[in-house]
Amino acid sequence: MNWTSSSHAANCAHDDEHQTLPHPVTAKARNYRGGETPAHSHPRAQLIYAGSGVMRVETEVGCWVVPPVRGVWIPANTTHRVIMLGSVEMRTLYIRHDAAPNLPDTCCLLEVSPLLRALILALLDEPLAYDQSGRAGRIAELALLELHFLKIPALYLPMPGEARMHSLCQELVANPDSRETLETLAAQQAVSSRTLARQFQSETGMSFRQWRQQARLVEALGHLANGVPIARVAEKLGYHSASAFTAMFKRALGMEPRRYFAVEGGEN
Repeated sequence: MNWTSSSHAANCAHDDEHQTLPHPVTAKARNYRGGETPAHSHPRAQLIYAGSGVMRVETEVGCWVVPPVRGVWIPANTTHRVIMLGSVEMRTLYIRHDAAPNLPDTCCLLEVSPLLRALILALLDEPLAYDQSGRAGRIAELALLELHFLKIPALYLPMPGEARMHSLCQELVANPDSRETLETLAAQQAVSSRTLARQFQSETGMSFRQWRQQARLVEALGHLANGVPIARVAEKLGYHSASAFTAMFKRALGMEPRRYFAVEGGEN
């Protein structure tokens, strides 16, 4: 995808009152039944959160799967697109650049606390141009304060900046069940496996094996959060059995898939 060429026009389409009001924080709700947004950017920083459903957020440098307990922080003027993995209730906070100066200056996944979820919903119940000295203004202040206490999970898929490597990784993301080895991929790129291994490490900070496992985990989370059975997810990702996939998931995230989503959903 040519992120730059489509960004400007799409940004203009998104340049609405949520971006131009003087309020430090504005909230927006939009529901989708699948589909995706074009690549675009906003003049304000953005917290994208799903009230229900699962999204995948992609930028030039990485992608994140966003189940309902998570959100993605996107700094101002960062080109991104959002892919809906089924029906999604998207809830967004747009944040003026000077209202949250100490928040990350790069995209990252955030664990959205129950308090912040309640504050987002409460702000959505208020008028867009809310009274900054009234109840809505206090809600906005609390939301900004709560953002600073959110945890940043480690699960993230970095994408290479170099064009050929980026294309290769896009192919692997699109085909998570691929059994291509580092050696066969290197042959396709007309380089040695040692050279390709060095490129993966320098471009992504991960070995090829680590990166591919991370890509499969990101893909798996989207399916699992949408209720796809573990055996079917394992098949989609190229694992020989559900138990092999579950073992990989547990090694990477510290618990089995069923337990992971039970904990994230607040179940006992």
